[in-house]
Amino acid sequence: MVSILSKIIKNALGLFIAAVILAFLFLPGYTKMQDLKEKNKTLDANIHKLKVENTLLKNEIARIQSDPLSQEKIVRDKMGVVRKGEVMYKIEQPPEQAQ
Repeated sequence: MVSILSKIIKNALGLFIAAVILAFLFLPGYTKMQDLKEKNKTLDANIHKLKVENTLLKNEIARIQSDPLSQEKIVRDKMGVVRKGEVMYKIEQPPEQAQ
Protein backbone atom coordinates (compact mmCIF):
# COMPACT_ATOMS: atom_id res chain seq x y z
CA MET A 1 0.00 0.00 0.00
CA VAL A 2 2.83 2.39 0.90
CA SER A 3 4.67 1.63 -2.33
CA ILE A 4 1.56 2.44 -4.39
CA LEU A 5 1.09 5.69 -2.50
CA SER A 6 4.74 6.66 -2.98
CA LYS A 7 4.47 5.91 -6.72
CA ILE A 8 1.38 8.13 -6.98
CA ILE A 9 3.15 10.93 -5.12
CA LYS A 10 6.23 10.58 -7.37
CA ASN A 11 4.01 10.59 -10.47
CA ALA A 12 2.08 13.61 -9.21
CA LEU A 13 5.29 15.42 -8.39
CA GLY A 14 6.69 14.53 -11.80
CA LEU A 15 3.53 15.81 -13.52
CA PHE A 16 3.64 19.00 -11.48
CA ILE A 17 7.28 19.62 -12.38
CA ALA A 18 6.54 18.90 -16.05
CA ALA A 19 3.59 21.31 -15.97
CA VAL A 20 5.75 24.05 -14.40
CA ILE A 21 8.46 23.54 -17.03
CA LEU A 22 5.94 23.62 -19.87
CA ALA A 23 4.31 26.75 -18.46
CA PHE A 24 7.73 28.37 -18.13
CA LEU A 25 8.54 27.53 -21.77
CA PHE A 26 5.23 28.41 -23.40
CA LEU A 27 3.92 31.33 -21.32
CA PRO A 28 6.12 34.01 -22.95
CA GLY A 29 5.06 32.82 -26.41
CA TYR A 30 1.41 32.80 -25.38
CA THR A 31 1.53 36.33 -23.98
CA LYS A 32 3.31 37.56 -27.13
CA MET A 33 0.63 35.90 -29.25
CA GLN A 34 -2.09 37.66 -27.24
CA ASP A 35 -0.32 41.00 -27.67
CA LEU A 36 -0.05 40.43 -31.42
CA LYS A 37 -3.74 39.52 -31.62
CA GLU A 38 -4.62 42.79 -29.87
CA LYS A 39 -2.33 44.74 -32.20
CA ASN A 40 -3.94 42.98 -35.17
CA LYS A 41 -7.41 44.04 -33.99
CA THR A 42 -6.22 47.63 -33.64
CA LEU A 43 -4.68 47.59 -37.12
CA ASP A 44 -7.84 46.05 -38.61
CA ALA A 45 -9.92 48.84 -37.07
CA ASN A 46 -7.47 51.40 -38.43
CA ILE A 47 -7.65 49.84 -41.91
CA HIS A 48 -11.45 49.95 -41.81
CA LYS A 49 -11.43 53.60 -40.75
CA LEU A 50 -8.99 54.50 -43.54
CA LYS A 51 -11.07 52.61 -46.13
CA VAL A 52 -14.16 54.58 -45.11
CA GLU A 53 -12.18 57.84 -45.28
CA ASN A 54 -10.79 56.83 -48.68
CA THR A 55 -14.30 56.15 -50.00
CA LEU A 56 -15.50 59.54 -48.76
CA LEU A 57 -12.56 61.27 -50.41
CA LYS A 58 -13.18 59.45 -53.70
CA ASN A 59 -16.82 60.55 -53.58
CA GLU A 60 -15.72 64.13 -52.92
CA ILE A 61 -13.30 64.01 -55.87
CA ALA A 62 -16.04 62.69 -58.15
CA ARG A 63 -18.42 65.41 -56.94
CA ILE A 64 -15.86 68.16 -57.47
CA GLN A 65 -14.97 66.89 -60.95
CA SER A 66 -18.59 66.74 -62.05
CA ASP A 67 -20.10 69.77 -60.29
CA PRO A 68 -19.10 73.21 -61.60
CA LEU A 69 -20.53 74.93 -58.51
CA SER A 70 -18.23 72.90 -56.27
CA GLN A 71 -15.29 73.80 -58.48
CA GLU A 72 -16.20 77.49 -58.32
CA LYS A 73 -16.54 77.40 -54.54
CA ILE A 74 -13.09 75.84 -54.16
CA VAL A 75 -11.48 78.30 -56.56
CA ARG A 76 -13.10 81.24 -54.77
CA ASP A 77 -12.32 80.03 -51.23
CA LYS A 78 -8.82 78.62 -51.71
CA MET A 79 -7.42 80.78 -54.48
CA GLY A 80 -9.27 84.06 -53.96
CA VAL A 81 -10.50 84.23 -57.56
CA VAL A 82 -13.34 86.67 -58.27
CA ARG A 83 -15.60 87.13 -61.25
CA LYS A 84 -15.20 90.05 -63.62
CA GLY A 85 -16.72 93.12 -62.02
CA GLU A 86 -16.63 91.75 -58.49
CA VAL A 87 -14.57 93.37 -55.78
CA MET A 88 -13.08 91.26 -53.03
CA TYR A 89 -12.76 92.76 -49.59
CA LYS A 90 -10.35 91.20 -47.15
CA ILE A 91 -11.21 91.90 -43.54
CA GLU A 92 -8.30 91.54 -41.15
CA GLN A 93 -8.32 91.56 -37.40
CA PRO A 94 -6.61 94.61 -35.88
CA PRO A 95 -3.24 93.81 -34.34
CA GLU A 96 -3.34 93.37 -30.60
CA GLN A 97 -1.76 96.21 -28.71
CA ALA A 98 1.19 95.52 -26.44
CA GLN A 99 0.40 95.95 -22.79
